[in-house]
Amino acid sequence: MSTTALAPSATARPRRDAWWPPFAAIAVAVFVWWLLTTVVAGSDSLVREFAPQHVLPALGDLISRGVLLPDIAASMWRLLVGLSIAAVVGIPLGLLIGLNPVVERASMPVVQFLRMISPLSWAPIAVALFGIGHQPVFFLIAAAAVWPIVINTAAGVHGIDPGHLLVARSFGATRLEQLTSVVLPAIRGQVQTGLRVGLGIAWVVLVPAEMLGVRSGLGYQILNARDQLAYDQVMAVIVVIGALGFCLDWAARHLLRERRRPVPVEDADDPRSPAPPATGSR
Repeated sequence: MSTTALAPSATARPRRDAWWPPFAAIAVAVFVWWLLTTVVAGSDSLVREFAPQHVLPALGDLISRGVLLPDIAASMWRLLVGLSIAAVVGIPLGLLIGLNPVVERASMPVVQFLRMISPLSWAPIAVALFGIGHQPVFFLIAAAAVWPIVINTAAGVHGIDPGHLLVARSFGATRLEQLTSVVLPAIRGQVQTGLRVGLGIAWVVLVPAEMLGVRSGLGYQILNARDQLAYDQVMAVIVVIGALGFCLDWAARHLLRERRRPVPVEDADDPRSPAPPATGSR
């Protein structure tokens, strides 16, 4: 039995010293942060409250009081619900727009109009419709994340090779079979991109949306710390928001990326592998 080897591009691994550039960039950013808030700022300036050396003690205080972890859990739950609503609405709508030219021509002006409206502009309407609580936050997150999902799903449908659908029809595939066997597998990458972009937008909208009267969440905690003039805690929560956003994007990038199988190539040392064609004159 012939042996195979993985192609060099499939077996390539990042260099061992590739870890230091991001850590160096983080160190430089923290140093500039410290320089601006501790050295450049005056001794009586409020900016000194936002210095990096105050972040860890403030985080410890928030954790010891038992407020930070519940707020993180509340924000993550709202993000999950809002993003799920956006996916449930956006993927079928994108499929409908991509598969039906009449629907596309009729709906695209409305879609382009609505997606250009800032999601936070809907905040007064959301509060008027749903009152104070979780529902307005769900609505604003879904309104922010749905449009990248719709547009990327429709773009994925447009990118399908028409020949694939013709082959499926020639074998007598029904519309449902064409959708499940041809369309959905073909647009998986585009849908994943839409979900990742929607996740980033939803996370940005989540924090100001949690300032609409809810009593938990990272956005609420920023307002609460500001009202108590605890600006070190404000900065600590901002750092937590950035760190969680980075982790969410990293997780989405790795969980939603398309899995590629290694490309096998024939082993050149195997005597039974096909010989390359001869060149030159005999």
